[in-house]
Amino acid sequence: MKYPRLSRRAFLKGSATGIGITVAPLGSRAFAALFEPRVTAARDQWASPSGAHFRIDAISKVSGAKVFARDIRARDMPGWPQQQSHAMLLKATRADRTYQGFDLSLLDDGLQPDRIVTSADLEQDGVGFPESHGPDPLLPEGKTPLFLGHPVAILIWHDFARYRAAKNALQFRDDLIRYGAKTGEVERPPYGSFRYVRVGGETPYDPDVFSSLKDSDLFPTIKNRRPVWPDDPSLNGDIGEQGVYHARRMQDTLDDPPDNWEVFQARYTTPYIEPAALEPDNGNGWLDPDTGTLNFVVATQCPFESAHETARMLEGSRFDVRHLNVHPGYTVGYGSKDHNIFVYYAVIAALYGDGHPVRLANDRFEQFQSGIKRHPFDMDYRLAVDRDSLKFQIFRAHMDVNGGGRANYSASVAAVGATAAQSVYYLPRSDLATTAYPSRAVEAGSMRGYGTLQTMAATEMMVDELAERLDVDPIELRRANVLEAGMKNTQGAIPGGAIRVGEMLDKAERHPLWKERTERRDKRQAEDPDHLYGTGFAVSHKDFGTGAEAPMASVEIDAEGRIRLRQIAIDMGTGTATSQAMNVVDFLGRPADDIKTGETDWPELTLETSGNPYTMQQAEQDRLSRNPRWTPRLASPSSASNSAYYSSHATREAARLVFRHGLWPAALSIWGQGIYGGQANPYVMRLEDARWVEGHLTASGMTPIPLAKLAAKAHEMGLVTAASVHAFNRWSWASAEFPLNDEAPRLPLDAVAVKYGDDDYHLLDRRDVRYPDVQLNNAHVTYYSPVATLVDLRVNKGSGEVEILEHYSWVECGKPIVPELVKGQLEGGIAMGIGHALLEEMPLYEDGPGNGTWNVNRYQLPLARHCAVWKQGSEILPPLSDTDPAKGMGEVVMIPIVGAIVNALAHATGQRFRDLPVTPERIKEALHG
Repeated sequence: MKYPRLSRRAFLKGSATGIGITVAPLGSRAFAALFEPRVTAARDQWASPSGAHFRIDAISKVSGAKVFARDIRARDMPGWPQQQSHAMLLKATRADRTYQGFDLSLLDDGLQPDRIVTSADLEQDGVGFPESHGPDPLLPEGKTPLFLGHPVAILIWHDFARYRAAKNALQFRDDLIRYGAKTGEVERPPYGSFRYVRVGGETPYDPDVFSSLKDSDLFPTIKNRRPVWPDDPSLNGDIGEQGVYHARRMQDTLDDPPDNWEVFQARYTTPYIEPAALEPDNGNGWLDPDTGTLNFVVATQCPFESAHETARMLEGSRFDVRHLNVHPGYTVGYGSKDHNIFVYYAVIAALYGDGHPVRLANDRFEQFQSGIKRHPFDMDYRLAVDRDSLKFQIFRAHMDVNGGGRANYSASVAAVGATAAQSVYYLPRSDLATTAYPSRAVEAGSMRGYGTLQTMAATEMMVDELAERLDVDPIELRRANVLEAGMKNTQGAIPGGAIRVGEMLDKAERHPLWKERTERRDKRQAEDPDHLYGTGFAVSHKDFGTGAEAPMASVEIDAEGRIRLRQIAIDMGTGTATSQAMNVVDFLGRPADDIKTGETDWPELTLETSGNPYTMQQAEQDRLSRNPRWTPRLASPSSASNSAYYSSHATREAARLVFRHGLWPAALSIWGQGIYGGQANPYVMRLEDARWVEGHLTASGMTPIPLAKLAAKAHEMGLVTAASVHAFNRWSWASAEFPLNDEAPRLPLDAVAVKYGDDDYHLLDRRDVRYPDVQLNNAHVTYYSPVATLVDLRVNKGSGEVEILEHYSWVECGKPIVPELVKGQLEGGIAMGIGHALLEEMPLYEDGPGNGTWNVNRYQLPLARHCAVWKQGSEILPPLSDTDPAKGMGEVVMIPIVGAIVNALAHATGQRFRDLPVTPERIKEALHG
């Protein structure tokens, strides 16, 4: 096979280390001949202007031909040596004694590793490690492991047979690591601690008395590794004292409430969860000693972060790395490949490969042992409600989050969980405090739900139980307190757009599963005395985005009318390529003919960035933005359900530019041909009247023009035929004026480059850029998508086994781009939620995954029989109009099923469960004592 040559043109060059960086995805043009035919072989039939017939990668997926990062070997990579080396991590399985080295004497001489890398090598060779991933990537001798499964060495073999035989001999052995004196667990300060206090005005629409957005988040003093309030004045000053004052008043009121208040208090806990992504963590790298080029293929959601952190790792090292080629492949991970430390272990293995390509890839046991997990939450909730009006008055939630052995995103997960705890309700006063703690457990980090699954499910369980105490219908209580448009969330920010939770409540209330729940339960139990039956409901909404989104897209149309789309977003199995290709239909009449995701080579957009978009001050942003090439963030990872809305924003804005400044004036020229302005002369031609009909453009009764003819005319006239755009969103879009022809329209973008006809790209000089105020960081979220779910189930009285009989969901996600993808996300999310609620459980510590013996043979994942696959239903609420944007909904779909299951169990058993998962053992204990 002949391989295309690698492009050395870099999108980003000259980092602080002086190492040139190229991020070239396996699906990029440089690799199209090698990989793309396997992925998009059937693309010509996959869609039409009316919609997608199937996913763009459907044939390759179902036939097993789609290539993931894990599938790549040295022989597949252009220019790499053919011989593939293999590596494994050697890990400590105790975290209460000092580490005193390892013993590989059980291996025969022929199976000894060709290379062993320890912390001494990294120190001697000056190899650093990303600070955000904590100290000691490889544990030095004499120190206590920070967590179970802490790596101590990388072992490398230069042939597969010896590697496989040696790994078989080493795996599951407890006698490889030598331990010394008992020290106990390493004590460390919290990863992060935050508090969000809000006191609203007299009505939900009046200015707040105090809130995070209006005033500030609150931060504690840390004493003896615990947060202490009130704050250190140096952290928050007078604002902090005000916030704690209001929090204390809420506490006093809850302790001594008015007579007509009901105050509910309960503690909820959630489990330690394995993401169980189909593709375990992996990386494959080669250091070319002749050119000083480090090449590596990696499974990641954030290739830019991986590239830049790798460059920083090598600053000052003995390795003469002058260029970095990073190849992010197709991957899957439900968020677990975001900010993942495994990338950097793969880099280290490549550095010490002695000129050989080295592959480091977890098997499933190793993935359980070292892959990031979903954080366990311990939540103390108090909610006060006025018995007469049924209105919530005060919500106080203090939560502890177990982050495991490395910080990862634990502080952020804790913060997001706290700000989501309000669920879909308006709360006049709230005090939400959260702290993420380290422990000796395997690290927890980014995973689908990102803290909100834990807190909102608990809120839905609490509201349901409170309704029972008040003797009111659970949906009635929810309706009385639902957050409505224009009201503020617990940070004091107003959510964007219409809030349609009330519609979902109305639909659920009328659904037979809910209307007939009690009669159906009683009849079934009379007919089937061995089982208990119940129906439950829950509703949640979930934010999408991170508050520092930076999408990029390019749309180009050639003279024959073929549409090419490039997108920086990575398709992780969510269907991003399919949905982004469909996004251009509104403007160009049909889907993109050629779609590349994970594109990171954007030479036409010569941007630069500096500072932290989450922490910079307003004055700093104002100063930096005077540079017309500066942006607060160059690229954001593919996470936080950000493709449907944020990535689509870039795609649609690029397509809109090509239409507005290319195809539309071309159409006017064609319609205006002839004396006195041709067929267009008798009519008024307005842009807003343009319509695509079966791939032809018409407006105001004009002759429909096929896309190919329009494209040819646009090229002939030298109009805009391609647009590359960059945008930035901090809960609001940045905007700027851009000179286009004789206009200077203000666009929701901060960088635009265009092609005129067949010319090269021209980067437009923006004017009067307006970035969202940095204070909006304290909004924490303004974009939401809601989902509501009904569950019908039965419980075996003897075994405690739960069988879900039927479930039905409603989702509101704006104008769905591809409804079938929404349904697919919903069904997959529901399965994950069922696992979280009923099945998935493993110990945190010595008997848990950190000991290296866990796999799916011990860990119960949901199967088809657990999910009522033939009795599930759903409804996507229709958009309010065709102008509704698509909303991110990939995470929210798994949340309400959890609360609905637990509430259904209460309806069936009369018992309230507050610790997840609700296993048969817990049910039997509740039923039989």
